[in-house]
Amino acid sequence: MSTQKKTRHERLLHIIESEPLLKDEELAERLAVSVQTIRLDRSQLGIPEVRERMRRAATTHFGSPRALEVGEVVGEIIDLEIGRHGLSVFDAGAEHALSRSHIVRGHHLFAQANTLAAAIVDAKQALTARVTVRFFRVAHVGDRLIAKATVTGTRADFVRVAVRTRVGNQEVLQADFLLMQGSGEAERGGELRETRH
Repeated sequence: MSTQKKTRHERLLHIIESEPLLKDEELAERLAVSVQTIRLDRSQLGIPEVRERMRRAATTHFGSPRALEVGEVVGEIIDLEIGRHGLSVFDAGAEHALSRSHIVRGHHLFAQANTLAAAIVDAKQALTARVTVRFFRVAHVGDRLIAKATVTGTRADFVRVAVRTRVGNQEVLQADFLLMQGSGEAERGGELRETRH
């Protein structure tokens, strides 16, 4: 094996170890080789394609959300530690975008962040009380949006969750949520009372 190939294999292993959700096209760009070369290298090294890497990550690191059903989450949760952090992946398709510009509609980006934030809350119900959202760049059809949520604080019946969404190394969205957590007994009296701090 040539020194150049050995070095590339080592770099590929290191990149995939630190960022397992990169597509072959992104790996090819980072290593300045063709997609076919990446696929051949992955095959030689026994590295599965990104879908299988996602599946494996989900199986080994996945907790079950309490506030939502898995099917209610926008995107695919691949890592979840209830009460601490979570990670989801959303592959933007044409159905999520404006038809002329192929720019992903903002409500899909928000929905991924919002449902991931609710999924990590350790309660039967997690309702968004307040959110601050900043968009930094547009996302396009074909982009893989990776959202990372982290619980940043709890107080009484409220949980603060920070969500950061990126495409590759570029940040797309920052959202800071204040979620009300409950036991699922919101039916009492038919209304949910607002608490001001």
